[in-house]
Amino acid sequence: MKWLVLVRPRAEADIAAARDWYNARRTGLGDEFLNETARMVHELELNPEQPRLYYREFRRVLFRRFPYKLFYRVVEQRVIVFRVLHAKQDHPGLMT
Repeated sequence: MKWLVLVRPRAEADIAAARDWYNARRTGLGDEFLNETARMVHELELNPEQPRLYYREFRRVLFRRFPYKLFYRVVEQRVIVFRVLHAKQDHPGLMT
């Protein structure tokens, strides 16, 4: 079964900001970040319940190549991505 993954606007903004930051460092690096993000979303489509609960009902997966974390919840038959954040930054208001 393939799960439906929904990316909230705040997570989309996180992804766009990271892409822009990486592209400013090296042409094409932002696209590599997007490819890594797409790979992670594909993994969530296949098996979102594999990662254990991180905080309350939220789960977290770590990027392999970039220092980022993706935070999400499984709600019924959907996976909702709330944030994609740098691993070294504080995360106030994480799930809003």
